[in-house]
Amino acid sequence: MTLRPRPGIVHLGLGAFFRAFALPWLEDAMEVAGGDWGVIGVNLRSAGVRDALAPNGFCYPCVEFGPKARTERQITALRQVLVAPENPAAVLSAMADPATHIISLTVTEKGYCHDPATGRLNRDHPDILHDLSHPLPITAPGYVLRALEMRYHAGTPAPTVLSCDNLPGNGALLRGVVLDMVAEVGGDLRDWIASNVMFPQTMVDRIVPATTPMDIAAHPDHDAGLVQHEPFRQWVIEDAFAGPRPALDRVGVQFVKDVAPFEEMKLRMLNGAHSALAYLGYLAGYDTVAEAVGDPIFARFLRSLWQREIIPTLVQPEGIVLADYAEDLLTRFANPGLRHQTSQIAMDGSQKLPQRILGTLNDQLREGGNIEGLLLVVAGWMRYVGGTGEDGQPIDVQDPLADELKSRSRDAATPEAKEAA
Repeated sequence: MTLRPRPGIVHLGLGAFFRAFALPWLEDAMEVAGGDWGVIGVNLRSAGVRDALAPNGFCYPCVEFGPKARTERQITALRQVLVAPENPAAVLSAMADPATHIISLTVTEKGYCHDPATGRLNRDHPDILHDLSHPLPITAPGYVLRALEMRYHAGTPAPTVLSCDNLPGNGALLRGVVLDMVAEVGGDLRDWIASNVMFPQTMVDRIVPATTPMDIAAHPDHDAGLVQHEPFRQWVIEDAFAGPRPALDRVGVQFVKDVAPFEEMKLRMLNGAHSALAYLGYLAGYDTVAEAVGDPIFARFLRSLWQREIIPTLVQPEGIVLADYAEDLLTRFANPGLRHQTSQIAMDGSQKLPQRILGTLNDQLREGGNIEGLLLVVAGWMRYVGGTGEDGQPIDVQDPLADELKSRSRDAATPEAKEAA
């Protein structure tokens, strides 16, 4: 692109996934149909991404690793990066700006500050307690709430709030969390949000490994802004917007009435299999997904898990054969160009497993179906979060409940006691 677009989107959670997935697609849409859909990125915690990208004017290299070759493009649609703790008022101002038509999020499951068992707001979360009593928030739902409040009082048109996270019913969940917060704050804002602000459901799919110092060292012509990804990408969005939207449908994004079959397919087949490889593969000594599926035992295990236990719980999305999708996943996992680390996928398992594994397990239990593989994945997670690997070495467990999970595992003397804990 020769001219950089003006901002039309504010995105919370500017990690590698959004930079390797949505931003290239937005550029493709603007190349085809124009429009000002530049992005103001917001990091809610640290300044690392801002500091890495600022020297190059927030442009960065995006590298696609295919099985045999790699291609590269320079991304220019990112116009600015704000660090929320440094200037929360500036973040709210950008979100409340009438030129901002879409507020999007990629903050991972724990960023929604909800109870995974119910999908409702966790009112006891200390950051939520802060946001309910302070005008300058610190959580993603808090920023959405305060920005909508500003738009309401200013008479600014309602935006679309677009979740890009791996959560079932992500739009409805985010809407519910925000409305739960509004109920605590009080006033007439709730009716305006419920009637005017749109929270479309989405499904996002592209494997984006974390960029490591080794990756950067292997590409000395790049700086720390480098992101890398597989060739495959899929974005399915409920066609329910409050105002204008980019022409993403002209470059391959699917706008549909019902996202649920697509998101269930992806969460259970791709993300569920990833979690299986994360825990069982890590415990078996494999550092990456490609290494794990290169083991014939793991490849057979995944095929069995998909065919006997996961696919029977799914409604086949229009235009997709689930058995073929499973084989395509195995090919994607085996891509030697990607170093998708099992330890990266294993993070925050207490928040991920309810969507990725436990929902499938419950469905199979209800129907009397096969559950052996699913139970093995749960057992692998239990072993992993205990903090000690099969080789006796400590595991650096990254999870919001890490201390509690390690303590429960440590205090249980037998496998039966660990299961009960």
